[in-house]
Amino acid sequence: MTLSYDLYWSFRSPYSYLLTPRLVALEAEFDVRCNVRIVYPIAVRQADFFANADPLWFSYFMRDVFRCGEYLGVPIRWPVPDPVVMDFATRTYPAEQPHIFRLSQLGQAAAEAGKGLAFISEVSKTIWSGSVDNWHQGDHLAAAARRAGLDLADLDAVVARDTDRLDAAIKASQEAQRAGGHYGVPLMVFDGEPFFGQDRFDQMQWRMQQKGLSAR
Repeated sequence: MTLSYDLYWSFRSPYSYLLTPRLVALEAEFDVRCNVRIVYPIAVRQADFFANADPLWFSYFMRDVFRCGEYLGVPIRWPVPDPVVMDFATRTYPAEQPHIFRLSQLGQAAAEAGKGLAFISEVSKTIWSGSVDNWHQGDHLAAAARRAGLDLADLDAVVARDTDRLDAAIKASQEAQRAGGHYGVPLMVFDGEPFFGQDRFDQMQWRMQQKGLSAR
């Protein structure tokens, strides 16, 4: 029997990026299906979320992100440009965002086309691995979509035609995310049990093994 789980995932989350290769490998080796549910970053959902954070939160976060990448053997560099634009004077995030809404809606369209995991894997590598600058220009995203088995022009057409519907689907996933047990990403919910963070992957796989996870 094919097992399945919901993955709540954001294009602005380095931990989401660091987790994704293990999810791809899991699905390749075992009879399991990832139901990708794109959500907007917390910075978009709550523009002042980081404004009053203790400075130690950010310094530890930055140290931990790059340490995790080194530990996992996953190349990582803060994206150029950042998928979410911040006002550095106020440490808040303006409502007008040039990248994250399109990225998120493309991800939702890819998930609806049955290629969600492949798409977020290839696009997040393009954005986060440090292999390219200006990931939003040229054919970087188009090439990532092709590697995922999709056509970026087709996805963009869906976004242009169904922007409101895709936005509503993302916001519905945000509500389902909280109902699943957490507000952060990456969040995996398997058999009603939440596993928050890239460091909970092994525990989710362990639980799946208890529930009959089988090799392909």
